Amino acid sequence: MASSSTSTSLLVFSFVLLLSSFICDSANPEFTVPLVKGLSWSFYQSSCPELKSIIRTQLKKVFKEDIGQAAGLLRLHFHDCFVQGCDGSVLLDGSAAGPDEKDAIPNLTLRKRGFEIIDDLRQRIHKKCGRVVSCSDIVALAARDSVFLSGGPDYAVPLGRKDGKTFATTEATLANLPSPFSNANVILDDFAAKNFDATDTVALSGGHTIGIGHCPTFTNRLYPQDPVMDKTYANNLKKICPTNNTDASTNLDLRTPNKFDNKYFVDLMNRQGLFTSDQDLYTSKKTKDIVTSFAVNENLFFEKFVLAMTKMGQMSVLTGNNGEIRANCSARNSGKKGYLASLVEEEVEILAESF
Repeated sequence: MASSSTSTSLLVFSFVLLLSSFICDSANPEFTVPLVKGLSWSFYQSSCPELKSIIRTQLKKVFKEDIGQAAGLLRLHFHDCFVQGCDGSVLLDGSAAGPDEKDAIPNLTLRKRGFEIIDDLRQRIHKKCGRVVSCSDIVALAARDSVFLSGGPDYAVPLGRKDGKTFATTEATLANLPSPFSNANVILDDFAAKNFDATDTVALSGGHTIGIGHCPTFTNRLYPQDPVMDKTYANNLKKICPTNNTDASTNLDLRTPNKFDNKYFVDLMNRQGLFTSDQDLYTSKKTKDIVTSFAVNENLFFEKFVLAMTKMGQMSVLTGNNGEIRANCSARNSGKKGYLASLVEEEVEILAESF
């Protein structure tokens, strides 16, 4: 009997260990999210082993001076991926032929400093490793570190993206980026068109736990006042935005605006969401329970956010022989120059900036 009892106990213990391992692995995208062909969890392990350290070390310095840049870099990755895929197209400057992706109305609120930070990182990385790391991969890693360094989860990022050679039109940008004025049904449809389910949608919306919103993006809820909005919250917002077109901004997360946590969802439960696209996630029966589950369980939010971000980061990526590795994140490589000539030009640029 004793032997049988011992065997049973060992069996149960082994099952618990197996279950625990599965639970832990399910929170790690390396074990749960399939990779697009050409991407790898260890892509630069040999060619640029210090890549992640370079980015994190520099962003720690940047955020120490201005933590608001974390939200800007996270948003930059989102705007890049949702329009034409994660190819760094949002970084490209336009030409005399027409407006670039940056000039589309939704991208006018992207921080100029964010573009400068990405190119500064690119220079540091290329100086150390040569031109082997794409700007689109730098954007993805910067977004991850923006989450982690502001209090959110740390997670692995699949790498190996190439940079695109074209930027999207203004019309394509407007058509692909979700509007702050949209209700939950529209938001869910927009995300579903890109293969995100309701949980993914709410989790990615949780990125609004850091960042700011400009008056024109939410005064439609103040004049006239949206009855769903908490009255005290609305009155405070009216002081910031006394007219529809006031040139001012406020925090997206009322409670902990500079910390990546689950308080954004607590805001929604208290009718203190800033945008229609935020608050309606709690109003809608389709997403209310998901919002509630994230509000009461931060670890659950972090887990689902990581999975959704990993999926998002692989949208329509260019790999292998497709695309290029830009010598300058804001400009396509010149087709008239050979690879070695481009490297020489970049080295001259780096040396000039060091003096």
